[in-house]
This record gives sequence, structure tokens and C-alpha cells, in this order.
Amino acid sequence: MKKGFDKLITIFVVIAVLIVAVFLMQNKNSAQASPEVAKCIGQNSILYTQTGCSHCKDQEDLFGDNLKHLSMINCLEEGNLQKCIDAKIEGTPNWIIKNKSYVGVQSIAKLKELTGC
Repeated sequence: MKKGFDKLITIFVVIAVLIVAVFLMQNKNSAQASPEVAKCIGQNSILYTQTGCSHCKDQEDLFGDNLKHLSMINCLEEGNLQKCIDAKIEGTPNWIIKNKSYVGVQSIAKLKELTGC
């Protein structure tokens, strides 16, 4: 009887792990912005980044292939340093939305709320 119970517990644990893995994979993909949302956010904000910034990379990854729809300024690219100084960018990633600054990685849901998208 104990062997049968142990086998049942093992099967239950394996199924639970598989369910959690599928759930996490779906949430990771659904966290990315759709093209429509990315376009709307891009039209209503500016994202300031810099090359080599790991948090900027994390922010960019939330948009995946739709990153191209954002209005972005890389503070370390030639000609952009003054733009970042003028915008008073002190850390990246930094979103400017409705003349307010939001420093750090922002979720897609938060960006939708802030931009009205």
C-alpha cells in the first residue's frame, strides 16, 4: 500500500510542476506588449536608456519585437547626451510621460495606465 501511495504522490508532484511551468511560460509571453500597445505607448512617452544598462535591457525585453514602436533615446549614443541632460535624466531606464519622470523598469500594465493606452 505504501508503494502505491508514494507512486501517486510522485505523479501528483510531477503534474503540479508541469502546470506551474506552463503557467510561468504563458505569463512571460503575455507580459510582452502587443504591437498596438507598443505603438500607443511610443506615441505618448519617451524612453531614455543607455548602452550596457542591464535594467534598460530588462525594460526593452518586455517589448520584444515591438521595441521598434517606442520613442527611445540612448543617452550614450553620439548627439544624445545633451538631450538627456536637458531632460534631467539621472538614471536609466527613465520614462517621460506627460512631463513626469518614471525611473526604473515599468511593467506594461503600468505604462498602459500612465499613458492612457
